[in-house]
Amino acid sequence: MFYDRAKIYVKGGDGGSGCVAFRREKYVPEGGPAGGDGGRGGNIIFIGDSGLSTLVDFRYRRHYKGNRGEHGQGKNMTGRSGEDRVLRVPVGTIVYDDETGELLADIVKDGQEVVVARGGRGGRGNTRFASANNKAPTTYEKGEPGEERWLRLELKLLADVGLVGFPNVGKSTLISSVSAAKPKIADYPFTTLVPNLGVVRVREGESFVMADIPGLIEGAHTGAGLGHEFLRHTERTRLIIHVLDISSSEGRDPVEDFNIINNELKLYNENLARRPQLIAANKMDLPNSSDNLARLKEALGDSYEIFPISAVTGEGLDLLIYRTAERLAEIPKEVFQEPEAEKIVRFEKEPRFKITKENGMFLVTGKEIERHVAMTDLENEDSVARLQHIMYLMGLDDALKAAGAKQDDIIKIKDFEFDYVE
Repeated sequence: MFYDRAKIYVKGGDGGSGCVAFRREKYVPEGGPAGGDGGRGGNIIFIGDSGLSTLVDFRYRRHYKGNRGEHGQGKNMTGRSGEDRVLRVPVGTIVYDDETGELLADIVKDGQEVVVARGGRGGRGNTRFASANNKAPTTYEKGEPGEERWLRLELKLLADVGLVGFPNVGKSTLISSVSAAKPKIADYPFTTLVPNLGVVRVREGESFVMADIPGLIEGAHTGAGLGHEFLRHTERTRLIIHVLDISSSEGRDPVEDFNIINNELKLYNENLARRPQLIAANKMDLPNSSDNLARLKEALGDSYEIFPISAVTGEGLDLLIYRTAERLAEIPKEVFQEPEAEKIVRFEKEPRFKITKENGMFLVTGKEIERHVAMTDLENEDSVARLQHIMYLMGLDDALKAAGAKQDDIIKIKDFEFDYVE
């Protein structure tokens, strides 16, 4: 089944917690701390796979979590890092953060890797907190939670050639005749409901990928018919073959059809209208085709190359395919990238925390302060004391006072609640 959109949840693995341990060796009195650090959590990684052409794997499974890092151990032994989790996606997949709409990656090469959710770092063991004033600390850190987010995946097929045209003009028959693709073919509109890919072999060692884009209609750029669903699949093609029903078997005029579809391409994306085009005048084996072909050549012959063909009988297909290969050799391969994919580096400092008041409770939010709370063992007195010192150094005490906090008011940071003490 073909799916070109998906929404999934990803979470990097949590880091392993640090260890509290002390040396217990014969003849080594007061051996000191020996707690090792926790291991890093595993990342969630997307990798482009040219062997895939659909996002169907994400249709039935939508949650993916990375492996957790192992906890630190005594004798200063660091925990093993969690293995990265690799998810294969079709080449042509665009990855967005579903909440913010930010473009995270445009996967356009086979083997291209993108980390979409980073694993958390391992917590530090008590060895890290030894000092001249505290030679036997019991403080340690829990592992940092892995990054988590909802992703929106969109697939834009990567093909050299795109077949466009009204429904029932013979695009599916054409691709089935020149490649090993086996699309569904029937004599009614919108038989093709999904794009079909086929590899066309020209001669030994020379081939190109052709995409049969489902039939477009007038108004497709506004979403009419299947417009928005499939117009985007034409954006990455280097050459367009415009297939026309030259016999007018559906009662439409081929010249008018050509102008309507090209106008839809232009309204959707002006770059598409400037893409090189060849015209395949299909159904030459049917009546009225010769007269219509003459009118088509008179109207468009000075601007476009026109190839009379019959996808059913095979008439003219060799000439069309060889000319397509020649044109592709003249057109440079572009590195397709969404305009908004250009990363803008901002030097704006993110606030360390933000304070809001709801239902008489002060809510403190912010990535940095929430990370410190998540990595603190709230059952460990020394660790809590360290967290309080961090909050003081961050200026949280003064900020709460300025926000109107009074003695015994409730302060909440994520799931951690405590009373404000002046």
